[in-house]
Amino acid sequence: MKAKKSFGQHFLRDESISRRIADLLQPKGRYAKVLEIGPGQGMLTQFLLPKEYELVVVEADRDMIPILQRNFPELKGQIITGDFLRQDLPLFFPKGEAFAIIGNFPYNISSQILFKMLDHREQVPELVGMFQKEMAERVVAAPGSKIYGVISILVQAYYEGEYCFTVDRTAFDPPPKVQSAVIHLRRKAEQDLGCDHKLFRRVVKQAFSQRRKMLRNTMKGFVKGHSMLTEDFFMQRPERLSVEDFIELTNRLQEAIHKDVD
Repeated sequence: MKAKKSFGQHFLRDESISRRIADLLQPKGRYAKVLEIGPGQGMLTQFLLPKEYELVVVEADRDMIPILQRNFPELKGQIITGDFLRQDLPLFFPKGEAFAIIGNFPYNISSQILFKMLDHREQVPELVGMFQKEMAERVVAAPGSKIYGVISILVQAYYEGEYCFTVDRTAFDPPPKVQSAVIHLRRKAEQDLGCDHKLFRRVVKQAFSQRRKMLRNTMKGFVKGHSMLTEDFFMQRPERLSVEDFIELTNRLQEAIHKDVD
């Protein structure tokens, strides 16, 4: 089976790496279900099934479905055919039912996978995934880093992230042009940020829309002409701010907006 560029396919050929990825999942007990995204021919699937989770896989490439059905008959009724990003997850995981996400993710949709995870964070206690190395580093980057940005903050607001290991491009067929890496995300016990989530997300995105500019410039759209924009806090660039700083910023902006409305 040749890899298809349209699906961003690069088949992992090293079983030891697949086993390491599967072993990063917490033992069955905290949750019973696992969703694997992009199983392909089942390189990772083969190490997930013995762990006795209730495994559901979603595969966009229809040519892979007969292979999965033939090699893993125990997946009968548990294979979703289609694009993960278009799936209505509550149809497979009813509200309140926890499930982990795992996979060697297609790099062209890896950020969208993370955003969808965040949309369903109440049900997703952890994620283990292989990403393009640059993306993996961005997700777990610390404040002050050149690669720290929107995805770093929005994920780290709700999950503890760990960069697990790097995967050389030679482990794939065909080899991708970039290195890969595996990260592990565990949902934080406290999910209440103490601010409006929707506004928090808007503020973070707006701050990094012009990342070289100070907050006094990027936050004008929320509170134009407000005296707070002259404070030292607003003389910072967004990559210097921690998640907690962005929460404080969100609350201050929300308070100012409400005062203006009143």
